[in-house]
Amino acid sequence: MALLLVGLVLFIGIHSIRLFAPDWREFMMQQLGKNNWKILHAAVAIIGLLTTIMGYGYARYSAEWLWFPPVWTRHVAALIILFAFIYIAAAAMPYSKIKARVGVPMVVGIKLWAFAHLISNGTTADAVLFGSFLAWAVANFVISKRRIKQQGETFLAPDFKYDFIAVVVGVLAYVAVAFYLHGLLIGVAPFAV
Repeated sequence: MALLLVGLVLFIGIHSIRLFAPDWREFMMQQLGKNNWKILHAAVAIIGLLTTIMGYGYARYSAEWLWFPPVWTRHVAALIILFAFIYIAAAAMPYSKIKARVGVPMVVGIKLWAFAHLISNGTTADAVLFGSFLAWAVANFVISKRRIKQQGETFLAPDFKYDFIAVVVGVLAYVAVAFYLHGLLIGVAPFAV
């Protein structure tokens, strides 16, 4: 569990600097240079992500059960995660109506992903991992929306073409992950019989 916590602190921590310490972030970018800051940010994020994955891998086998989710929660989670993939895909679409509507679709996708995994898994390792991501995403959403409003930021959304692309990309990514990659990489096949 300690390894999982270290990974989460590194990964979520580096992604929280812009939210909670924007002035310090700007100062560090000036001190290190923008490219060096990006390299440092990426390195900490990658180390944090890999440590989180390894820590969760170890922790889930010895974790205590907090609750035993009913089977129906897996079906609900599968549906929620489909929408999470669509929101995450919409984050890459510069003129998406979804992006114009929610402002931070990547964060919405992470919230949905974390919530879905939280309701369908019941160990302490699950609660720590997915609960941490959910709490971070909720805080990120609130702060980001407030910042967007204060700065008067607007998102151009000329047509639904980009939303259509986001839906197609999201569904294709969902199918690849749900039916192949999740079992291969995580060891749990969501749609296994």
